[in-house]
Amino acid sequence: DHPIALEGELSGCPWNPGHRLLRIGIKGKSIPRDQLPPSNFVLLIDVSGSMSSADKLELAKVAFAKMVQWLQPHDRVAIVTYAGSSGVALPSTPGDQKQTILDALFALQPGGSTNGAEGILTAYQIAEEHFVEGGNNRVILATDGDFNVGISNQNELVALIEEKRASGVFLTVLGFGTGNLQDGKMEQIANHGNGTYEYIDSEKQAEKVFVQEFGKFYTVAKDVKVQIRFNEQTVKAWRLIGYENRLLQNEDFEDDTKDAGEIGAGQCITALYELVPQTVSWSLAPAITVDFRYKQPDSEASIPLTLELFDEDVSFAAASPAQKFAAAVAAWAMLLRESEYAGSATWDLVEDWAQQGMSYDPFGFKAEFLDLVDLARNAP
Repeated sequence: DHPIALEGELSGCPWNPGHRLLRIGIKGKSIPRDQLPPSNFVLLIDVSGSMSSADKLELAKVAFAKMVQWLQPHDRVAIVTYAGSSGVALPSTPGDQKQTILDALFALQPGGSTNGAEGILTAYQIAEEHFVEGGNNRVILATDGDFNVGISNQNELVALIEEKRASGVFLTVLGFGTGNLQDGKMEQIANHGNGTYEYIDSEKQAEKVFVQEFGKFYTVAKDVKVQIRFNEQTVKAWRLIGYENRLLQNEDFEDDTKDAGEIGAGQCITALYELVPQTVSWSLAPAITVDFRYKQPDSEASIPLTLELFDEDVSFAAASPAQKFAAAVAAWAMLLRESEYAGSATWDLVEDWAQQGMSYDPFGFKAEFLDLVDLARNAP
């Protein structure tokens, strides 16, 4: 009984008909809210001067208020702030004291320069003091990433986060605002802290992160690694689309000391590969073998899984809605980057593929993507 599920699909590649498109999907096990483990949350909130705009600290308050609504009595929340120095705006407080938590949250005001390192140390100290064995222990950092006092060297900051990873406390980094957003820095911090990174630029996105996808705050599998083996008699060449900053060395796959990604409850991860098939293939072996390793949240021993895929020459027209929508998103990104691999993709085709992949869209995320296609198509 694994906490994650694997799936794979192989079809024609819509922007290059002579190629194949491989989609690997990973989903974390969904957990009903009334069955979630007790949580020990520490909200680490940047209140420096750079957070003063409405789409930064004020939006962070609105976002965290959405989280407070679903806290249970067995959960705990503390609030740590940092600017020139760090401070505890709210000691660790039971989740049913919602008004106390909200009052402390909405009293926060911006001002000063940013000493992120001191805040991180304070937040982890509180998380460790209230550590829940078998529970969900997590620091949630809200910032625009503009660390300019204290440990501002990126490598020193990452080393600090790596050191704290051993405490068993997970990390979620939330990026706010559009001006001076240090996106790459924050994602790297999250990657090294047994954590995830989310970007929030609107109340709608806050609703997505804190309400519709709240399960991501509960890790069901950590240090998740995927290694793809291609049958050389079937696949002539391949390329991974995206994930350039998440690659591991081959020898790291079976090394349980190497950190990798985390998957939360109900979270879905998708990876796409574009393949060049051999002109003629007589192989009866699988075209693709997906080797997968993960750890239980409270374990340091990895568990292996394997998925084998055969190329049954499925056309893109006959592919699943999930395959078509994933292809649309990939093609959209390639057009934005003016990628040499975009092939015959156009904005109109991206819209068409996305429309064919709409099927299940309970929260309107896919419909929102169509709006992004229009924005990109009409950009000056």
